Amino acid sequence: MKSSKAFKHWQSWLVAVVLMGASVLVQAATKSYTVTAPDGVSIAVQEAGDPNGPPIVFIHGLLGSHLSWEKQVGSPALQHYRLITYDMRGHGVSGQPENADAYSDGRHWADDLAAVIAGAGVEQPVVVGWSLGAAVITNYLAAYGDEKIVGAVYVGGVIELAPEQIVPHPRVYSGMASPDLKTHLDAEREFVALCFSTQPDAVTFQRLLANAAMASENMQNAVQRMSLDAPKGLGAMHKPLLLIYGAEDALVRAKPSFNRAKELNPNLTGKFYLESGHSPFFEEPDRFNRDLAVFMDTIEARRSPLPEDSPGRYSWQSTSH
Repeated sequence: MKSSKAFKHWQSWLVAVVLMGASVLVQAATKSYTVTAPDGVSIAVQEAGDPNGPPIVFIHGLLGSHLSWEKQVGSPALQHYRLITYDMRGHGVSGQPENADAYSDGRHWADDLAAVIAGAGVEQPVVVGWSLGAAVITNYLAAYGDEKIVGAVYVGGVIELAPEQIVPHPRVYSGMASPDLKTHLDAEREFVALCFSTQPDAVTFQRLLANAAMASENMQNAVQRMSLDAPKGLGAMHKPLLLIYGAEDALVRAKPSFNRAKELNPNLTGKFYLESGHSPFFEEPDRFNRDLAVFMDTIEARRSPLPEDSPGRYSWQSTSH
């Protein structure tokens, strides 16, 4: 049982092993620190790339961590940007509150993103959210508006927690919530496999599975009920917005999700990667990184540079498309 001392000891050992692996496998990270969310949860933040470059904040998906973005953080094509990742609450090495409300209330996830943006001292970043991370951006927009960001990219994004937009996997999700350790871990392995149309190599898959096993049990039980206000958030976004889906996505229904997003926000643009599943940024990283760079360059043409000693270095010229 996860509540046992033996499991806690095993989980601590696993954290140490994954962190040791992260230091070897993702050497592009140049800076790590923590910020504190309004409800006291500690959020682990990592930075790479050019500290004076245009900022991008990456938000991973369910059972992921900052390691999910290694093909972006380590990409030579993106090193001239300031690349900011963080572990969402209940994931990676961030805090794991025990109460269900800490995960079911979407405002908490929005506050975490706001805390990362403020703690990093960035002005007008582009925010990139994968799967659940896209829902976090939506809740951020609903709570804070788009004044402090310059654009957003949703990747395999959850638009709403609606049956017509989410592929049903009742056995997997119930297994992930099971108190039986074997059932729980087997379901997590299946969930990680469902994230890809083309499976990662064995070493990478094992690391991603270990990463998933670190996630909070309380979070996994509660996040399926997370509040999400897409009309107020995504629907009110006035900055550039790009949606990228894999045509072979086995977790999110790509076309219904995109169509719903387009209904809420007609100004957004979209791309479908025919060779990808739920993780286009991982399965087709070169294409994704090029598309992200083009999106950034389009936005950069509309920025005004700030003085060299300014914490953010950039400001947004206009809120219109």
